[in-house]
Amino acid sequence: MDNREITRITGVNPRKCMRCGKCSAVCPAYDEMEYHPHQFVAMIEGGAVEELANSRGIWRCLSCMACMERCPRQVEPARLVEAVRLKVIRQAGKNHLLPDQIPGLLDPDMPQQALVSALRKYGK
Repeated sequence: MDNREITRITGVNPRKCMRCGKCSAVCPAYDEMEYHPHQFVAMIEGGAVEELANSRGIWRCLSCMACMERCPRQVEPARLVEAVRLKVIRQAGKNHLLPDQIPGLLDPDMPQQALVSALRKYGK
């Protein structure tokens, strides 16, 4: 998995990011992620996709799209996070999440919005 593939899938140009941090400032999962939205974009641009794919932070993103709303350059960090998540899921051979699997995956600190988002995305 490389950065060109991620940018091709999403249509997002990470080079437009000016590292202002506005996306990270509005991120409700900021404290839960080891890489914040603006860092995530920089890592995609720098080719550190595998490092991101192995990160627990991609699963902590709430997909609330607040970062996309706040970005003055329309970089859309949430779309990049989603693309890396999907690549990881597809590489593992799983492209859906069954409701019976959820109890085993629960983390007591996980926000409910993340669970709803997971069901919406992977329950199809």
